[in-house]
Amino acid sequence: YQRRVHGGMTRDDLFNTNATIVQGLAAACAKYCPEAMLLIIANPVNSTVPIVAETLKKAKVYNPKRVFGVTTLDICRANTFVAESQGWNVRETNVPVIGGHAGTTILPLLSQVKGAKFTEEQLKALTHRIQFGGDEVVQAKDGAGSATLSMAVAGNHFAARLLLAMNGAKDVVECTYTENKVTNLPFFSTPTVLGAEGVVNTLPFGTLSALEKANYDAMIPDLQKQIEKGVAFASK
Repeated sequence: YQRRVHGGMTRDDLFNTNATIVQGLAAACAKYCPEAMLLIIANPVNSTVPIVAETLKKAKVYNPKRVFGVTTLDICRANTFVAESQGWNVRETNVPVIGGHAGTTILPLLSQVKGAKFTEEQLKALTHRIQFGGDEVVQAKDGAGSATLSMAVAGNHFAARLLLAMNGAKDVVECTYTENKVTNLPFFSTPTVLGAEGVVNTLPFGTLSALEKANYDAMIPDLQKQIEKGVAFASK
């Protein structure tokens, strides 16, 4: 699976390709491994996670604590770009990124990065670059590929962190797109405590700056539509 198969491909194109595949995999998991931890990385994650949830619900095996949308690539990009801008070690940089996993639904909380100093122009530029980093990769590859290696790194990071938590590690917190009540939306990515049974607790994302609040208010309707699109597909 690739996030972008070729230049100019939209997430709607990806939806048409991936929705049926994801639904089939979810149905197989419901039948053969209903208690598995399911980490959904096939885009558009904002819609494919609801497809998985609805498919498991039909099979009466849905456990919201065990279904995760992997948004870790957004955090990897945010950490990298912020570390570069501040002259920091990227391995010691931690930028919370909330919302969804597509364009403007990706909301990096740069105001919560301790010790960082940004101008208003830097905040806007960094936010946009984090949101559309995938497009930047496609353009760099001249449409011949997508962000496959960085996606693999992100998927490995989240899987490894979940395995640590499942094996007893405490205070394992990662941003991930799950069913929760942090907002009025059924699904939302927010810092999440992981444990042996999956989600232990979803954490509030804290106070937003004026810029972040404006971006949050603008993206909520879009994220809602993308969630509804997944639910509608699974309900056919």
